Amino acid sequence: MTLTVAFQGERGAFSEEAARKLLGDSVEAVPCRTFEDVFAAVAGGRVRSALIPIENSLAGSVVRNYELLAEDDLSIRGEVYLRISHNLVARPGVKLSDIRRVHSHPVALAQCQRFIAEHMLEAIASYDTAGAVKDLMSKGGSSTGAIAGRMAAELYGGEIVAEEIEDHAENFTRFLLLSKPEDRITPASGGALKTSIMFRTPNRPGALFRALAAFALRDVNMTKIESRPIVGRPWEYSFYVDIGGDTADPNIARAIDHLREMSEVIRVLGCYPAGS
Repeated sequence: MTLTVAFQGERGAFSEEAARKLLGDSVEAVPCRTFEDVFAAVAGGRVRSALIPIENSLAGSVVRNYELLAEDDLSIRGEVYLRISHNLVARPGVKLSDIRRVHSHPVALAQCQRFIAEHMLEAIASYDTAGAVKDLMSKGGSSTGAIAGRMAAELYGGEIVAEEIEDHAENFTRFLLLSKPEDRITPASGGALKTSIMFRTPNRPGALFRALAAFALRDVNMTKIESRPIVGRPWEYSFYVDIGGDTADPNIARAIDHLREMSEVIRVLGCYPAGS
């Protein structure tokens, strides 16, 4: 049976490219307008899985997706890192010198600021990189371009007039594969395991220090920590951590049990093969 995977954006978005990198070209990619729609598609059974961006090496965390991970009962099944390479796309026959304005997602525009300034282009925000190309090909003119990946240009028949226009080549996005807890999708990855946890501590001095000591005392490597406000409790926070290791490892299991003793809420979001 073909694996269905939801993603935010139009066909040809970087999220679809990442899904195919992780799961292969046989997957059925299902575009969604918003991240909320992506989570709802899995929770409602319209698709079996979802691929969401969680952080970028330049722009930082995708905070809305951390919040949705806490709100929805989905499990992390895998991760993949994608090199993000931006291109200036135009209608066939249009030259770089013809273009006066460029459309793309605000993050993509921010990552190409030097190119935009050098060519004195007007930057116009769009909800999606691939969607900007789709709109360009359906109703754009000769003075308009879009910033997007190569896949979007090929899919919609756009012509790349400038390649790799991002300010920094070290531009990577980390994506997470999600499914319902009972649907144990396993990507074809042989990497070491990583575990993601969400927890809340009491709001008192030293609570977070003691919580993180549960890992430090056992030499468990913590690779990421993120905090998000708790709705209705001003200046209190939920914490998300990624640690290296398997929940079946007795050392990891003891660390999680120790953290549970000090936390108001704790949830293991997933134990999954780490991306490379």
